[in-house]
Amino acid sequence: MDKMDTQTQQKIKELLEKNNTIGIAVGKDPEVDEMGAALALYLSLQNVGKSVSIACPTEPIVEVASLVGIDQVKNSFDSRKAGDLMVSFPYKEGDIEKISYTLEDGFLNILVKTGKLGLSFDEKEIRYKREGVTQGVVFTIGTPRLSDLGKLFDLQALKDTKIINIDNNAENQGYGDIVLVSTNLSSVSEQVASLIFSLGLKMDIDIAQNLLSGVSMATDNFQNPNTSSLAFEMAASLLRKGAVRTRSRATKTITAADDNSYPFFSPLNKKGHKKDISADEDSPPSDWLAPKIYKGSTTL
Repeated sequence: MDKMDTQTQQKIKELLEKNNTIGIAVGKDPEVDEMGAALALYLSLQNVGKSVSIACPTEPIVEVASLVGIDQVKNSFDSRKAGDLMVSFPYKEGDIEKISYTLEDGFLNILVKTGKLGLSFDEKEIRYKREGVTQGVVFTIGTPRLSDLGKLFDLQALKDTKIINIDNNAENQGYGDIVLVSTNLSSVSEQVASLIFSLGLKMDIDIAQNLLSGVSMATDNFQNPNTSSLAFEMAASLLRKGAVRTRSRATKTITAADDNSYPFFSPLNKKGHKKDISADEDSPPSDWLAPKIYKGSTTL
């Protein structure tokens, strides 16, 4: 289905209510569509207080560098940030009288008050252990196969994790607990936009911009004949949220206020090819203000 049905929407809501630690995974070498959608979902879930990690097995390409939040993408799920730190001391009866703590200059100092016999261990024997927390839910964005995630997907570590598969690729293998895969849709960004609106999550200008950039890139600036109706519908909603459209090789940006003056399609030249738009076309000739001599054919 092009749009998420009510039952699926309710399942995702319940999963998000039950799980605080969320992962978002993107396959290797993602383009603007996949990464824009993933980052938009990342920012949206962060806004509702979720502990969210976003990961990709490869380094981001130059084309996605302008997306908001790109610096948060890691090459693995760092689940330890949400875990507990345990400090272990060797212990014998009578070694320790009590344990307390103080706060000083931004540091937490753990004070181990010795007993009558003194401490039977030294600093080298103290152990520190950080316990990781496994993601309760992982969204995979534009990833046809779990193998595309490389080391990000550890089957043993994520055996109890619910997978939500979002894609529009015909080669998607249909894995996951909830499968949102439709080849009728022209981008994963429009799918994620629809998901965010359907779940009632916050849609701010940064999230909207990431999504609009993704939809625009996937649809060749809405010129691809396979552009879906949902893409146009979501684009209009994202413009109303403050996102702007940029014309290729142009200085003009299109906002919700002036969108009616600038159609989705680039103008054509006389031969029917797309015409490049640049600031130079509006500039007068360099000799515009220079003195000019005009000659007539009439003899006085």
